Amino acid sequence: MAFAFWGAHVVALVGALWIGWSWTALWWLLGSYAVRMFAITAGYHRYFAHRTFKTGRVFQFILALLAMSSVQQGVLWWAAHHRDHHKNSDQPDDVHSPVQRGFWWAHVAWIFAARDKGTDFDRIRDFAKYPELRWLDRNDRLIAVAWGVVLLAIGGTTALVWGHFVSIVVAWHVTFCINSLAHVMGSRRYATTDDSRNNPALAVLTFGEGWHNNHHHYQRSARQGFYWWEIDVTYYVLKGLEALRIVRDVEGVPRHVRDAVRAPNRTRVQTIGAAAIVITPPS
Repeated sequence: MAFAFWGAHVVALVGALWIGWSWTALWWLLGSYAVRMFAITAGYHRYFAHRTFKTGRVFQFILALLAMSSVQQGVLWWAAHHRDHHKNSDQPDDVHSPVQRGFWWAHVAWIFAARDKGTDFDRIRDFAKYPELRWLDRNDRLIAVAWGVVLLAIGGTTALVWGHFVSIVVAWHVTFCINSLAHVMGSRRYATTDDSRNNPALAVLTFGEGWHNNHHHYQRSARQGFYWWEIDVTYYVLKGLEALRIVRDVEGVPRHVRDAVRAPNRTRVQTIGAAAIVITPPS
């Protein structure tokens, strides 16, 4: 797995230098990234891990398939591990806590740990009952290759390199930043039992996932940007899909939950090397 992971980085870098930059390349990158990031946030996270909205079996499969284009292992594997993270968030048994084991472990190294390779079906029984999802979960590498072949057929080598490999690598590291940075950099609105943070920059890049302290405060919500100024693109798209009756029962944030007692210290001082960054949220 480590060979394939780092190999994708090499292919993305060498391929990008070989193909070169163009407007077509940029649009392939941005378009593929947008589809993948929405599928990760709405599919893997808010639907399969937290069940914050409902949908039919067909769109459920489509969400899983789109999310697996990001090559972050199987849909059941991803959701089960994320549920485990919430159960033990920033505690010794957390699978990817930077508080416990540092940035590098939380960002990427945990993926390669032997104990974290298998899918814990007991943790994801509600979705493991669907044979099509179990098939997808078993065939994550096949899905990754198939996506590359489809993009190559549609848009040639530019689509393959920029729309597949470069897009995948960018989506990987932006997603991983929620594990590694959103627990050490940002502000705390709510006094959760972990060290989760709200990080506006990550929220923009991840279509809303950067409002991580909000999310750990109230996991049932499909809306992670609790206030109008907290940009949450995934939630906006879900509400559009709800209007089209593709999804339903998109969970919001009750006022009493949003206005709960705030964390006593909302200013975070994060030290990186010799630099100290003071991060204070708007009042």
